[in-house]
Amino acid sequence: MYWNKPIETMERNHMIELQTSRLKATVERVYRQVPFYRSKMQAEGLLPADITTLEDIKKLPFVIKQDMRDNYPYGLFAVPLTEIVRIHASSGTTGKPTVVGYTKRDLDIWAEVMARAFSYSGASKTSCIQIAYGYGLFTGGLGAHYGAELLGASVIPISTGNTARQIMLMKDFGTTVLACTPSYALVIAETIREMGLELSEFSLKAGIFGAEPWSENMRREIEKRLGIKALDIYGLSEIIGPGVACDCLCQNGLHISEDHFYPEIINPLTGEVLPDGEKGELVITTITKEGMPLVRYRTRDLTFLDRSVCDCGRTLVRMGRIMGRSDDMLIIRGVNVFPSQVESVLLSIGNTSPHYQLIVDREDNLDILTVLVEINEEMFTDEVKGMEELERKIKAALSSVLQISAKVRLVNPKSLERSEGKSKRVIDNRKL
Repeated sequence: MYWNKPIETMERNHMIELQTSRLKATVERVYRQVPFYRSKMQAEGLLPADITTLEDIKKLPFVIKQDMRDNYPYGLFAVPLTEIVRIHASSGTTGKPTVVGYTKRDLDIWAEVMARAFSYSGASKTSCIQIAYGYGLFTGGLGAHYGAELLGASVIPISTGNTARQIMLMKDFGTTVLACTPSYALVIAETIREMGLELSEFSLKAGIFGAEPWSENMRREIEKRLGIKALDIYGLSEIIGPGVACDCLCQNGLHISEDHFYPEIINPLTGEVLPDGEKGELVITTITKEGMPLVRYRTRDLTFLDRSVCDCGRTLVRMGRIMGRSDDMLIIRGVNVFPSQVESVLLSIGNTSPHYQLIVDREDNLDILTVLVEINEEMFTDEVKGMEELERKIKAALSSVLQISAKVRLVNPKSLERSEGKSKRVIDNRKL
């Protein structure tokens, strides 16, 4: 089933024409209305008139997350604040979030691409969609919510947590589609079993899972335990939120809504654009956004593109499952975590050395972050009470900055491995 068949099955030459006209309009708009883009293009000797084909996008400079931080909060907005009707934000490495603004039309586009994503799962206006993503500054809950409403489905805006209640309403309300993180889907499945309930008592048919990395093995486990089709959804708040791309029931790559988000794959070291099928870093240009357009945004996510027609009949380009990142960012329980955030906290507190390590495990299908912190020589001779107080202080500060709880373990001076090259700050034990 299609939500927007003319777009989802558009012939490639017509899609290129549409993308070209929208790219040219976007470049003209950001050059005229955003000083950041104007100065970057002028530094390259570029004018909007120099962008006449999709190939010309290679002439434009990249945008990175640091550019968003440098222009905090509204420096990248392309419209007056009076036209911004929604603001979302994600956590930043220095305590300052990365901010995204939406016009009314941007929200309509977001709802459109999310309605497509839900329709890929077979959902329709006869469906009952339970949204167990967080609502608030995080884009997951509200993004999914308005897409499900546009689809015409019955929406249960339950948000996260209170698993027993989630299951009660899922059963009583006849939920057919579940939207949450994949790890929480497994928690729900385990709790259903612990409550002595049978899958036959539920109406679940499909799940749309994202906001954290997961594997094909985890997909199979979720499908087996919940008796559903589990689809992968991709998005990032900088671009729009969830709905940039999503699996269909064929589960052979995520369809990108490329009439709104133009994708490229680059060599993360050289910036060279790579051909379809080659693994590299995903770069996205928003070609319809009004509030905060992004041109050639480096996502740091590693994947590849496939423009062959899917068995579902959709011609939209597909991206492979995310295979890692080109930077040191971790996604833990849906939250972006950078080692530099931890470093900043430790330096502000003192009594520790600049050596630390992040260990990520998955216990009972939930991510657990443990931070190993080397104390300095002076603290090493301190009494146990002082050590316990330092541990509590670090844990509270990390929770405030990272927006997730972390275990903290103080370790002896010089006990963490040293490296002559890049320090191994992260050990990710999750089987992703």
